[in-house]
This record gives sequence, structure tokens and C-alpha cells, in this order.
Amino acid sequence: MTANERQAQEFTKHRDHLRAVAYRMLGSSSDADDAVQEAWLRLNRSDRDPVANLRGWLTTVVARVCLDMLRSRRARREDYAGTSLPEPLVSVDDGPEAEALLADSVGLALLVVLDTLTPAERLAFVLHDMFAVPFDEIATVLDRSEAATRQLASRARRRVRGATPRTDPDLHEQRRVVDAFLAASRAGDFEALLDVLDPDVVFRIDLGPGRRSRPVVGADDVARRVLARGARMAPYARPAIVNGNAGVVVVPHAVPIAVVGFAIERGRVVEIDLVADPAKLRRVQLQLAGHE
Repeated sequence: MTANERQAQEFTKHRDHLRAVAYRMLGSSSDADDAVQEAWLRLNRSDRDPVANLRGWLTTVVARVCLDMLRSRRARREDYAGTSLPEPLVSVDDGPEAEALLADSVGLALLVVLDTLTPAERLAFVLHDMFAVPFDEIATVLDRSEAATRQLASRARRRVRGATPRTDPDLHEQRRVVDAFLAASRAGDFEALLDVLDPDVVFRIDLGPGRRSRPVVGADDVARRVLARGARMAPYARPAIVNGNAGVVVVPHAVPIAVVGFAIERGRVVEIDLVADPAKLRRVQLQLAGHE
């Protein structure tokens, strides 16, 4: 086996880890793949001797690539007139195999909160709190002191804890609540919808760039919005696992028109995230095709 073949083999061992880091940093499967590919190209271009800790070296490279992508995205964010949600990870909800596939996925609700952080805060939090990367290594990526890096992670941690719902971990209980939500939507039953919604539920819709859609807050307003506009989607809702939690994919024909993620706390829906951006749904179509 040549040195290049050994290097490719070693890289493959770490690909899933690198993609997990990049997805949590970027909230986009396609962007995560681009970041991992860039790490591979940089590894190939590097003239250094064999790296003793290749996983650590590659993690640092991916982190730097993601940091640049986040900064560029932040500069363009003002061009996105509507609500922007993460690109969802979707699997058909067909039993234990699907549950295992996305068991360690990060929920849409958390990704939405991560998207409110500065790029430096997000990198510090993701690398340290999610992947146990030491602060001295993160400080090198950010070109800051270790103390300043700790402060970034601490600030991000407070934001995350204060804004992320404590989603019920039992997938079967999540599915029960989502099924009740869908049944009420299909029946046009306003009172049944109120029973399944938290009083302070938040409903976000991502229609894509240039299409405005403000979050709807409160059980009454969310129920009215669902019955006025979302009920027509309910008959085509197909059970799915969306970022590790019970959700649905709306497929009236062969092509999905929406993915809906739910955050469920104490038996009620506290957040609903509906992704209808055609660009993000193209990736979902590929994910679903892989399960057929």
C-alpha cells in the first residue's frame, strides 16, 4: 500500500467524525460535506511528515474551514429576508434501523439556537462541549488566548441552556404527540390542537431566501396558522425521524415539499420548525431515496 493510499484510508476512518463536527458548526449537510472535502484537499496539499494525531489535525482544519464559512454566511445574512432554518437530516421512520441511524443527531431546536451565536462562540461551544476538544487547541484556531476562548464557550453555553427546550428523550412518546398533532390538524379540531401545544409554542417556517415568514408564538395563534395553512399538508405527512427526533416529511407526490421537526417537552409541542426551502429539500430528497 502506498503512502497516499494509507493516508486516504486513515482519512476515511475519521470522515464521519469530521462531518459531525462540520454539521454542528454549519447546520447544513451540503456545507458540511464541502468542509470535509476541503480538509481532504488540504491534507493532500500538506508537505508535512505523517501527522501523529491525524484526527486532531483534521478536526482543527475542518473547524477553520467552518469558521470562514460562518463568517462569510453572516456577512450575507441580511440578504435572507425570511426565517432561515438548518438543513434537516431526515430518515424514514421505519423502525430500529432508522432510530439507530440518527440516534446521536443534533436536534433542529439546538441548531436554531447555535445559529444565533457568533462564529467564534459557536466554534468554541461545539468543539469543547460537544467534542471535548481542549481549550488550548480551540484558542489556536480562533487566534485568541485560552482564557478568552473559555469565556466564549461559557457565554455560548448560557445562551444554549436558556433557549433550548428539554426535548423528551423517548422517541415513542414523541411520536405519540406528533401523531396527535397530525390527527387534530387533519380533523380541523382547534381544541384538540390546543391540547397538544404548549401555551408558549413557537412555530417557524423557512420558505427560502426572499420569502418573508415571521415566527408565530402562542398556542392560539399557532393552532390558527396550522388549521388555516398547514392542514392541507397533513394528509400527505409521512412519519420520519428529523435530526434524531420524531417529525414528518410532507410528500404529496414523489417529491417532498416540506420537512417538519418538533421539540416536545412534558408531552406537549414546544417548537415546530417547518423547512420548505426548495434548495434544502433537494438534499432531503436524496436522503429519502437512500431508504427506498
